[in-house]
Amino acid sequence: MLNAILALATGALLVFTFPGFNFVWLATVALTPLLVAVASEPRPFRRFLLGWAAGFVFWFGVCYWIENDLARYGGVGDVGAWALEALFAAFKGLHLAVFALVAGVLIRRWWAVPAVAAWWVAVEVTHGSLGFAWLALGNAGIDMGIPLRLAPITGVYGLSFVFVMMSTALALALLGRPRSELLWLLALPLLALLPPLPAAEPGREAALLVQPNLSESEVWTPESVAHMEDHLAELTLKGVLAERSRPPSVVVWPEVPAPLYYDSDSRFHNEVDNLARATRAHLLLGVVAHTTGGRPLNSAQLIAPGGFALSRYDKVNLVPFGEFVPWGLDFVDKISTETGDFEAGTLVKVPPVDGHRIGTFICYESVFPNFVRKFAAAGAEVLFNLSNDGWFSKSAAREQHLRIVRMRAAENRRWILRATNDGITATIDSAGRLRGSLAQYTEATSDTRFSYITEQTVYTRYGDWFAIACATVALLCLVAERVP
Repeated sequence: MLNAILALATGALLVFTFPGFNFVWLATVALTPLLVAVASEPRPFRRFLLGWAAGFVFWFGVCYWIENDLARYGGVGDVGAWALEALFAAFKGLHLAVFALVAGVLIRRWWAVPAVAAWWVAVEVTHGSLGFAWLALGNAGIDMGIPLRLAPITGVYGLSFVFVMMSTALALALLGRPRSELLWLLALPLLALLPPLPAAEPGREAALLVQPNLSESEVWTPESVAHMEDHLAELTLKGVLAERSRPPSVVVWPEVPAPLYYDSDSRFHNEVDNLARATRAHLLLGVVAHTTGGRPLNSAQLIAPGGFALSRYDKVNLVPFGEFVPWGLDFVDKISTETGDFEAGTLVKVPPVDGHRIGTFICYESVFPNFVRKFAAAGAEVLFNLSNDGWFSKSAAREQHLRIVRMRAAENRRWILRATNDGITATIDSAGRLRGSLAQYTEATSDTRFSYITEQTVYTRYGDWFAIACATVALLCLVAERVP
């Protein structure tokens, strides 16, 4: 019973670490209760269950907003939505279950501190490839200046490693282990020797971010769509004309819940082209495009100042239930109103803008560190994130998503301009600092500044090398533990 309480405590502490509660310092101790529990549990299946219980509480608590989305837009009602939320948490809890199963072995030896931390990273990096990724533990450190120095080298996983080292060391101390096994922590002050974060300098280029605040529940008719498109163009023109001293070189529209069809709606096509000519700016907007077979694509369309299509990026990483329904769950309605599942794109694109290169990732793609860094690796000197966080309603998921995007900026040393439908529209500098944002749930534009950056970080160039190294170290330590 005590071990079960400890496991549940870890799940709760992980929830308290992130937006909604935001006790970020808990990231350094959140895993301690679970590690104490598995260290005293010799039975593998019991360790697995303890980890699963912690994981269930964590994913249920940190992604509670999924229930609201499924109830409001998935057509399954409140009871069905809570059941699916529980099923989701039970599935994602398996990651922590596997972590606890093996951590209970690795914690027995003098190398427990780095070995357990390495195993955590090895498990954490699998979230994206196994169904759904969201908050890595290291995201709690986005405002921690010294640990954040690791981000451009190791990605977010380096911060996760540091936090789990500290949790493991505290667990060993509580278990009465020799002090010599805690000496690994002496390496942490060396983080101060890493290159410091870039200074908070003003941006040298101008951009305009548009936040239209369109209703998520609007039933769109041809008349209301035309009115909405005209209003978006008018809002954009007002924003551009308001800044007479430094007109924007790029105007950004977000991903929106309305049907914007640049490839098949001639009226909208012409209006957008004319708007680009009138503003003399590149226009980047979220649209629904189509494959040659007619399947929808969630896309970012770039229009040149001359009024012609310059490039289109098609979203590669689609959202379960948002853009496609996972196999076996066909009774749940897809949140998007497009007919049929979306088709995934296949290419990362970095089109030219005024002699520079830009990269655009769409909404949920922000949770994939190794994917976002491909834009910078391909030559993008600034990144744009088009998102519609209105599906989150008034939940902590909005702040959670912003924190994730900020980490992508820190990893790649790139400014990220984030345009959303109703918030949080924001400008993020190359150190992951929030340099300005618009009020949520309002119609507004943001005249903002950014800078192009060409230098590439270690993480940009080599991706998840640190996570691979951690998996290797954890495996070697596990083998060494099993050797008589």
